[in-house]
Amino acid sequence: MILIFGGTTEGRAAAKELEEAGSLYYYSTKGGEQQLALHHGVEISGAMEPPQIECFCKAHNIRLIVDAAHPFASQLHNNIALIASKLSIPVIRFERIYPPRNPNIIWCNDFTDAIAKIEDSKAKRLFSTAGVQSIPRLKPLQDSGVEIYHRILNRESSISLAEKFGIEQSHICFYNSNEDDAEQIKQIAPDAILLKESGLSGGYNEKAEAALKLGVKVFAVMRPPLPKGFITVNGQYGMRRMVEKLLPEFHPLHSGLTTGSCATAAALAASQKVMEGLEPTSVPLILPNGETIEVDTHFIASSESEPHNAISSSAAATTITVDAFVIKESGDDPDVTDKMEIHATVSKLKTSDIVIDGGNGVGRITLPGFDSPPGEAAINKAPRKMIEDNLRNRYSNQGFKVIISVPGGEEIARRTFNPRLGIEGGISIIGVSGIIKPFSDESFINSVRKCMDVAKATGSKRVVINSGAKSENYLKEYYRELTPQCFVQYGNKIGDTIAIANELGFSYITLGIMLGKAVKLAAGNLDTHSSNVTMDREFIASLLTAVGCPKEITEKAYTITLARELWDIVPAEKLQPFVNEVITRCKNICLPLCPNSLLTILLIDEGGRIYALQDL
Repeated sequence: MILIFGGTTEGRAAAKELEEAGSLYYYSTKGGEQQLALHHGVEISGAMEPPQIECFCKAHNIRLIVDAAHPFASQLHNNIALIASKLSIPVIRFERIYPPRNPNIIWCNDFTDAIAKIEDSKAKRLFSTAGVQSIPRLKPLQDSGVEIYHRILNRESSISLAEKFGIEQSHICFYNSNEDDAEQIKQIAPDAILLKESGLSGGYNEKAEAALKLGVKVFAVMRPPLPKGFITVNGQYGMRRMVEKLLPEFHPLHSGLTTGSCATAAALAASQKVMEGLEPTSVPLILPNGETIEVDTHFIASSESEPHNAISSSAAATTITVDAFVIKESGDDPDVTDKMEIHATVSKLKTSDIVIDGGNGVGRITLPGFDSPPGEAAINKAPRKMIEDNLRNRYSNQGFKVIISVPGGEEIARRTFNPRLGIEGGISIIGVSGIIKPFSDESFINSVRKCMDVAKATGSKRVVINSGAKSENYLKEYYRELTPQCFVQYGNKIGDTIAIANELGFSYITLGIMLGKAVKLAAGNLDTHSSNVTMDREFIASLLTAVGCPKEITEKAYTITLARELWDIVPAEKLQPFVNEVITRCKNICLPLCPNSLLTILLIDEGGRIYALQDL
């Protein structure tokens, strides 16, 4: 069982991530004022001192704690650390993302240090955004004659506490997420502003930048250190990965890394060897959402190589190259690239450019409809940006040549959508978030969408969707005038595929379907995967009855193992009426998904014969 200490933006994110597991957990807040919709979590309100934390953990078999409380809640952090150590419970600290400390800000070790420095500055009017709990700490400043305006949360408990501390209403202002910080600072016209180092989610950057632009002195209290032993993450993906590691059974399916993340981590590791002579066993990878996760890395011995032909002579690389790689982990996602090595060969350039290309096992684009034009390596826009951002973050003014390669990638690519997409010679380096979440079919749907994009780029008004290679081969004979890119496989996701085709504006959609999936679709199942729906023999019997088959035929429906046996069971004179009945029912299920397209459904038998709806 997991216990979250929240009440913050990070707490909300932690709860959202745990909700996806469908397992029970507990969410603790001091005031209970944070609005959360928990389906699998149990919310607990009220402050817990060490005895209460210990008692709760024992009573509810808590095996993992997530500390997502405010960074300045030092006493709570220490209490959590005390009980966690006593009960041998690991603690994940869900930390905030902090920008680099601006040298134009006056940094203070604590509130005592801040008071001393503000007094030394001779400030007469102070705007404090440090929160209601900081009011008593700043009383020495107020007693010395400094006029202080306090910005607090606009909620009853905060207002009541400010009044209890003796603050007049005229010196209270409220945080408003839609209000311009600069306007509020202008209205108060302070000599100085006091902030807490609250991170990006605490609006720290906006407050600091607004004050600096207005020429107001900025004092910032540095976040206090965390207790030793906490496992620190700074985002929901990192938290999930640690939960999966420390409490594997909590999530039924485990997450993984995209090929883009693996390529970026490999490039980052190789660049460290080039620049610093280091061979890190793991690297801090910055994901597109800004959070950082650790990724294990490995090395190939350095070698000499000629500059890659994609690089101009003015940007020629040195002859020393470093090859690092990451072993792809797909979690429980059904991904053919799982356990493959994603390599990055890195050389330093004389210019500040970062040049990214594909090597062996990475495909080449031959058709339009992608992030990059034909001829480029199949490395999507998001992974390219990840590689560049991570290298720039570590080596801001340096240039690199980065060649991504995947041993065995050309062979594996034959088992992906790449051949039909016109990507030749290898796999694609992909991934928008950098993380694969296997609890949904998101990756498959994204592949379908990409196929649709390519089909649309051909200019064809018709797209032909089908379940797999067998049915597609028959349909290609039926539509000989269409290019291969106009045929898109839906697997079992019929509904999602039709909806995407309609969204992209195809005038004509042809659904090719074999009888096994057709009887499931006719019964109302837009996802025909066997884990979601099985063949309904009673429904099949009703289809046979509807077209006038005799009783001895309909009774055979209850004895069949596979729907394709119906091709032999249905009498010849009833075959076209049966086909019409199946197609009509399938069409009725699908039509609401494609109101802007003309839908044709073709039923395909085991020998490749194609049946269409016919007038009788």
